[in-house]
Amino acid sequence: RNPDTTTVSPDVLLEIARLTALQVPGVHSTSTVRHSARGSHKDEGVQIEIADGVVDVDLFLVFESDVNLRQASRAVQTSVARAISEMVGMQAGRINIHIDDIYFPPAA
Repeated sequence: RNPDTTTVSPDVLLEIARLTALQVPGVHSTSTVRHSARGSHKDEGVQIEIADGVVDVDLFLVFESDVNLRQASRAVQTSVARAISEMVGMQAGRINIHIDDIYFPPAA
């Protein structure tokens, strides 16, 4: 066995995905995850599943009211996949976006 092994906690992957998604313009916040698949890890609007070094991510998000949801969702998918690959060297699999709500700022 190779003694030079690095193990990445699922909590680290959850945090990377959550923080990366929140940095994308148009994302207001994460939502709560209402259900989870067996063997998955979840926290604060993010659910991940890891199989054979591939990370599948489900993001439950609240978007700003004035953004193109399709473009913002694709930007989140691209950013999260890149972050997983570059920060921890794992392969990103499916990056699923669940639009749970739209944030409308209070009228001034």
